[in-house]
Amino acid sequence: MKHARNDYNRIQDPAGLIPDDEPVFLLRAQDKSAPATLRFWAVENRSAGGDEALSALAELWASNMEQWQRLNGSKAADGPHGASHDTQGEKN
Repeated sequence: MKHARNDYNRIQDPAGLIPDDEPVFLLRAQDKSAPATLRFWAVENRSAGGDEALSALAELWASNMEQWQRLNGSKAADGPHGASHDTQGEKN
């Protein structure tokens, strides 16, 4: 699996279900925009005829993120300190 950020490369799929060259993107609860992004994804998934249970799970997870934010705070997304952002996100 290919992450957009090199510092997330340690997060892998031990079962090998995600191909090595498939791009993935990780959202963290500390990111202010993560809950809204998950809700948007749920709407788009429904519009595309996707699994309703998965859309509902994304919305539940967005609520869990908001609860975490209330307890722990949130901020705009940033990158690792002192590191430049990865450029492997080139279009193919």
